[in-house]
Amino acid sequence: MTHLWVRAEQRANEERVGITPEGAAALIARGFAVTVEESAARAIAIDGYRAAGCAIAPEGAWPEAPADAIIFGLKELPEDGTPLPHRHIMFGHAFKGQHAGRRLLERFRAGGGALYDLEYLVDEDGRRVAAFGYWAGYAGAAVSLMAWAAQADGGICPAVATYAGRDALLGDLAARLDPLAARPSAMVIGALGRVGTGAGDLCEAMGLHVTRWDMAETAHGGPFPEILDHEIFLNCIFARPGTPVFVPKSALGAPRQLTVIGDVACDPDSDYNPVPVYARATTWAAPVLRVHETPPLDVMAIDNLPSLLPRESSEDFAAQLLPSLMALDGIGAGVWGRARAVFDANMKEIPA
Repeated sequence: MTHLWVRAEQRANEERVGITPEGAAALIARGFAVTVEESAARAIAIDGYRAAGCAIAPEGAWPEAPADAIIFGLKELPEDGTPLPHRHIMFGHAFKGQHAGRRLLERFRAGGGALYDLEYLVDEDGRRVAAFGYWAGYAGAAVSLMAWAAQADGGICPAVATYAGRDALLGDLAARLDPLAARPSAMVIGALGRVGTGAGDLCEAMGLHVTRWDMAETAHGGPFPEILDHEIFLNCIFARPGTPVFVPKSALGAPRQLTVIGDVACDPDSDYNPVPVYARATTWAAPVLRVHETPPLDVMAIDNLPSLLPRESSEDFAAQLLPSLMALDGIGAGVWGRARAVFDANMKEIPA
C-alpha cells in the first residue's frame, strides 16, 4: 500500500499545502494510506483531513514515519544536517548549483532517501504538471503596487502578511490607492506565461494600464527603454542562459518613470539575472529593497509570494497535482520516474 505522509510546513509565513481534504479522500478511495500532520499555520484546517479519513500525526513527526512512507511537503526542510532515509516530494531547489541544495543532496546520500522535486514533475513534452505561477504573479503584482502606493505617500512598503482571500487583498489595495490622484502604469514581461498572466490580471483588476510583453517583444535582446517609461515593471521570466537584461545598473541614474521593480521570478544570485540592480531576495517583514534614492527605485523580490493567498494558491496547485499523486503507486514511471531520473543524475556529483 502506498503511504503518503503530508508534513507540516516549518518555514515562517508558509501556510500552503499541496493536497486538499477532497484530494486526500480520493487517494484513500484508491487504496492509499494518507497521514497528515497537525499544523498551527496551515490555511486548510486539520478537521477536513480527519473527516476525509486521514490518519493525523503531530506536527514535525515525519522523521519517525514508516520507512516506506513518501513524505510530501512544499518548502524547505529544517537545515539540521540529519540523514534523510525517506522519499520526499517537495521543492528542493537542489539541482541548479545552490549551496543549500548540495547540502540537502548530501543528506539524501547519507540516509539513502530520494527527492522527487515538484519543479521537475513534467509531462512527456517537458511541461510542468503543477505550478504556483499564477498566484506568484498575482501576489507579486499586489506587493509591487503596495510599494508604489507607499512611495506616493512618501514612505517605503511596510511588512506584508497573508490574506483570507483574493477579495480581502483587492479591498486592501483599493484602500491604499483610492486616496491617491492616479493609478500607475505597469509593464509585465513574460505576460503569456502563468506568472505573467497572474501579474497582469491583478494590475487590470486594480485599474492599471498594463503593457504585456512576451518573447516576441524581447527577442531583439535589448536595450528596452520602454520599461523605464512605466512606473512599475514586473519581471515574470525566470533567469536562464540567453535571457536579456531588462533593467541594467545604468538605469538607476537614468531619466525614468520607473520607481518599482517586482522581480517575481526572484533569482538575484543567478549569472543570468535580467534585473541586476539588486543582490538579495526581500522578505515579508521588509518587502522591498531601495536601490536608488532620487528618484526612488524599490525592488520587490519575495521568494514565496503565493503564500500571500494561501487558500487559493493551495487549492489551485492541489487540483493540478492530484492526477500525478493518484499515480504514486507507479512511482517508477511517468512524471515520477522522470523526476527520479533528475535526482539520480544530480546525485552522481555527491560523493558516496
